[in-house]
Amino acid sequence: MTLDIAKYIDHTLLNPQARRAEITKLCEEAKEHKFFAVCVNPVHVRQAVKELSSSDVAVATVVGFPLGANLTDIKIAEAQRALSEGAEEIDLVINVGALKDGEVDYVTDEIKAIVKVAKEHLVKVIIECDLLTDDEKRKATQACVKAGAGMVKTSTGFVKDGKGATVEDIRLIKETLGDAKLGIKASAGIRDLEKAQALIEAGATRLGTSAGVALVKGVEPAKAAY
Repeated sequence: MTLDIAKYIDHTLLNPQARRAEITKLCEEAKEHKFFAVCVNPVHVRQAVKELSSSDVAVATVVGFPLGANLTDIKIAEAQRALSEGAEEIDLVINVGALKDGEVDYVTDEIKAIVKVAKEHLVKVIIECDLLTDDEKRKATQACVKAGAGMVKTSTGFVKDGKGATVEDIRLIKETLGDAKLGIKASAGIRDLEKAQALIEAGATRLGTSAGVALVKGVEPAKAAY
């Protein structure tokens, strides 16, 4: 299978130690390789927007990251601030504990609140598959559909000893979506071209990875946190 992997990639740097020079490098790489987007922490949104202003690369940022345990009002404020600084996409972490408590309506309403704030901007919902049973993954995916989100995302990449994106989870999410027109973002642990292609074949429409350059060049990536 021949794929233009670059167009699937959210070139990602969410390391808490990331410095301004590294954000500049991230953006330069994204422009060079024509990645779909960069994904950075909220503190770096303004810089990324400036660095990418003359390109077609989108700027995505995270909300409620990485635990999802913020109050809804705080997540709303995060999203509003990020959008006001030029972010084009929001990657929202759900309240995993609420989902596990069976509070699906709470999770749905929180997603809906961020979708409302985002308006025409894409909201990708991180359901954190590593912490969920298959039944919980289905319920989280259904909540994304009901809330009007644009994409279901597998992982933050911050779960200790987590698997990150798996073909099995992508298939489960795709099956649960049925006819719903949501995308699927596979994220975390995507370190080689073979896995990237397998995830896309399973139904992923976006890949969140810090190894984007290595993927498009077909080389071994340096060790990274995401």
